[in-house]
Amino acid sequence: MKFEIISNDQLTASVWKMVLCGDTAAITRPGQFVQVSLPGFYLRRPISVCDWDEQTVTLVYKVVGQGTDAMTTLPVGFELDVLTGLGNGFDTSLTGDKPLLIGGGVGLPPMVALCRQLLAEGKHPTVLAGFNTADEVFLRDEVEAMGAKFVLATMDGSAGVKGLVTDAMKDLDYDSICTCGPLPMLRAIYNQTTVPAWYSFEERMGCGFGACMGCTVKVKGGYKRICKDGPVLEHDEIIW
Repeated sequence: MKFEIISNDQLTASVWKMVLCGDTAAITRPGQFVQVSLPGFYLRRPISVCDWDEQTVTLVYKVVGQGTDAMTTLPVGFELDVLTGLGNGFDTSLTGDKPLLIGGGVGLPPMVALCRQLLAEGKHPTVLAGFNTADEVFLRDEVEAMGAKFVLATMDGSAGVKGLVTDAMKDLDYDSICTCGPLPMLRAIYNQTTVPAWYSFEERMGCGFGACMGCTVKVKGGYKRICKDGPVLEHDEIIW
């Protein structure tokens, strides 16, 4: 699909928010991702979908290399080639009435669309976000504008609960978990939780739609491709 950039704004020192206009019909679940083709780069860049509507898709991305750095320079009006609707996403019908949505750093963006959908279904989600410092916090206003509870944890204690998201979890009331973030965070949540949980994983990808098999991981009962069968895996199938 061809998408036109309608905004590309800096949120923090290393995180940017890009809004694209185009056909979003293939995006059907929170937690899916897109593959963006960038001028001068061979492989597409996988970016989680932060939110979407009938005409736009919002991507929040962190500058981690030359590709994402190049994304920050793309102007409004520039047209991008994008593969959309990739991955399985979160199945909101499986969560309880009080799901806890945990995002670590740039794992937070997919929690925005997930929170919006859960609220529309009459559920009562809480969003828990983990960052290193208060200067890194983003998307708080977007979550609170929906009317959802937003809980913040920072490693240095400069905002919210001091420590990890697992420290903040202890005082929260929830009956299920959906989470996305760095692998150590996912594993710590896995080891602590006693409720149904779903985890969105990251792996290096080639094609993004299951053909190259490059992101295959072993799970209980066999193997799964993170791009096609994931990125969301259920608690009981994960092998660390």
